[in-house]
Amino acid sequence: MATQIFIGLVLGIIAGLICMATDCVPFANEYIKPFGTIFLNLIKFIVVPIVLSTIIVGIISLKDIKTVGVIGIKTICFYIATTAFAVTVGLIISNLFKGTYGVLQTSGLVYQAKEAPSIMDTIIAIFPSNAFTPLQSATMLQVIVIAIFFGFGIILSKEKGKPMANVVESFADVAIQIMSFIIKLSPYGVFCLITPVVAENGPKVLGSLALVILCAYIGYILHAVIVYSIAVKTMGKMSPLTFFKGMMPAIIFAFSSASSVGTMPLNMECARKLSAKKSVVSFIIPLGATINMDGTAIYQGVCSIFIASCFGIDLTMSQMIVIVLTATLASIGTAGVPGAGMIMLAMVLQSVGLPVEGIALVAGIDRIFDMGRTAVNITGDAACAICVSKSIEEKLKDSEFDKEEA
Repeated sequence: MATQIFIGLVLGIIAGLICMATDCVPFANEYIKPFGTIFLNLIKFIVVPIVLSTIIVGIISLKDIKTVGVIGIKTICFYIATTAFAVTVGLIISNLFKGTYGVLQTSGLVYQAKEAPSIMDTIIAIFPSNAFTPLQSATMLQVIVIAIFFGFGIILSKEKGKPMANVVESFADVAIQIMSFIIKLSPYGVFCLITPVVAENGPKVLGSLALVILCAYIGYILHAVIVYSIAVKTMGKMSPLTFFKGMMPAIIFAFSSASSVGTMPLNMECARKLSAKKSVVSFIIPLGATINMDGTAIYQGVCSIFIASCFGIDLTMSQMIVIVLTATLASIGTAGVPGAGMIMLAMVLQSVGLPVEGIALVAGIDRIFDMGRTAVNITGDAACAICVSKSIEEKLKDSEFDKEEA
């Protein structure tokens, strides 16, 4: 599958370059992109059934509410720590690049930043007032909360809860079979998703912006190779080469689609094949797709330095520390909010007194940044699942759900 997806990616890039060279960009957008959209829609359609059913079944299999709490605490601590590392990596790399890219024109820039939700609004938004609306709108945090409560309810109901447990387990099996069928279409979906992106954005990655993109991608690669390698080696007891080889299908798909939620089913499958426990994967990866933003944090650091340079501002060490703290907290505070990446960047710029309209300098090529940061985000989700699985291996050894997977 990894080879097939990679071939689809390469062919898509070639086709995009041909479309760009022959002025066939409208053709790529009108006749190739729709098939990519259809494939992504199929992936997104199965996400909610997969998340809802597998989290419930995973919680039931644990048979212990306290274990769920331990998994949750370890997961959030892992995500916060790696996000802080990520934004620090972004700042270090971008400072090394600071003198290499030219300064873009900043006069006349206009960018209307969306207002970030307050902490209390974010907390309130996690808990649904209706059991069906979050399923319809695919509001992942609320879907996760619904699954957790139903899982707890079935555990507490004991014998009376068994019939519902059987129904949910059957539904989960059916959803997984549908997901497996859709994932087989990944090479074709990747081709159709990447071709119009290359055709449309090829000319836009020139000059100073090309160096900013290069800076971001160096940060993405260094963070993944260093931080995740150390994490899976020390906490997950796994060879980093094994980890990245097993993750390659999900990484390539995430890069092509720029969608963490869309990549979720394939990411869950890759993590399970890498020995992460099914009950842990079903909880951690959906949560990570919403709140874990390591790639986005690197993007914040790189763009902050670049925008500051364009406005002739040199950030002090204390301002950079503020950026680290703000980006780390904002990754949790904007969880599940549409356009969270741009909202986070606006919050980071405001925290150190940089003009928010500077976002307009990079907004036009955001998709190019987004592809890389999505790949980093989903890799971090899987790394967390593997590390947490290993740390509570003893508690999961009697889980029937995990035994079936083995």
